[in-house]
Amino acid sequence: MKLIDVHKAFATDEQCLSYLENKRWPNGVRCPICGHAEVSKITRKSKTKNKRAQIYQCLEKTCKQQFSVTTGTIFHDSHLPLWKWFTAIALIVDARKGMSANQLKRHLGCNYRTAWYLSHRIREAMTEPDAEKLTGTVEIDETYIGGRQRGYRGKLKNKDVVMGLRQRGGGLRLVHVQSNSAEHLGEQVKKHVAPDVKQVITDEWPAYIPAFIDAGIKGGQHKTIRHRDKIYVKGEVHTNTVESAFSLFKRGIVGQYHKVSIKHLQRYLNEFSFRFNRREDADLFEQTVNRMATVKHLPYTKLTEEHAFTPFVRPS
Repeated sequence: MKLIDVHKAFATDEQCLSYLENKRWPNGVRCPICGHAEVSKITRKSKTKNKRAQIYQCLEKTCKQQFSVTTGTIFHDSHLPLWKWFTAIALIVDARKGMSANQLKRHLGCNYRTAWYLSHRIREAMTEPDAEKLTGTVEIDETYIGGRQRGYRGKLKNKDVVMGLRQRGGGLRLVHVQSNSAEHLGEQVKKHVAPDVKQVITDEWPAYIPAFIDAGIKGGQHKTIRHRDKIYVKGEVHTNTVESAFSLFKRGIVGQYHKVSIKHLQRYLNEFSFRFNRREDADLFEQTVNRMATVKHLPYTKLTEEHAFTPFVRPS
C-alpha cells in the first residue's frame, strides 16, 4: 500500500479503529482480559486526545473490564492519533535504508521523544521469534559494528559482532551476538539453520568448524571461501549475498540514523531483516499493522532502562 493510499484509507481514528478491530478479532470482539465474547460497545461523547472514542465493556460478571481495540497491543497507552501511527508505519516499511526518529518527528509534527518511542514500538512488531529455519544454500558471515580502530587484532575492543545468515532465494537473519567465538556463533547456527541444510558457505574464520559440529552440520555440507587469499568468488562458493545485506544495513546507519545504541541494535537488525525478507511483498504495510495488533505492549521504561553496552556506535 502506497503512502497516498494509506492517507486515503486511514484519514481518521475511526477508520483505523475499524481496521484494527477486524484484524484483531476477525470472528467478533472478545475481552482481552478474560476472553469472553459477550461485550457491549460504548461511544464516548466527549473526545480527548488521551482517550479512545470507542471502548468496550465486558459483560462477564466476574470481569466487567473496559477495554479498547488497542488494549494490550503495541498501540496501548499511546496519546498519538492512530492515523499518525499508520502514517509512521507506511513511512518506515517503505524506507529501504530506514527512517530516523528525527525524520519521523518532522513528518508527523510531534516531538523527538514521541517519534523515537513510536519507531521502536514498530520495530518491536518486526521481531520474528518463530521464523522457519534456513535450508538449501545458506551463506553465513559476521561483520563488526562500532568505533574506528587500526589493525585487525583490536577489532573487538570497541566493536560489537553482527552475524548474518542468508538463504539464497530465501530469508535473511541479522543477529547481534556476544562474540565471534564458536560457542556464540554455534548458538545462532543451531537456532536459525536446519541440520539437513544442503550447504553452508562461510569465510575461513576457524570458529565456524566447531560451531557447525555443535549444530549437527557435517563437514561435507560446509564450503569455505578464503578471503585472506584475495579469493571472493569460486563458482557458487561466495558470501557476497549476505555481505550485500550488511552493506545495506551499514548505509542505513551512516546515511539515516548516523548513530545507534548498542542496547537497541537487535531491534534495528530485526527491522532490516523484516523489511528485506518482504521487499517484493505489495502488502508489507498490512502485514506490519497486523503484527502490531497482536504484539504485546512495550513500556517506555523497558526501552530506557540501564544497559551494560557502550551507548553509541558507528560502523567503520
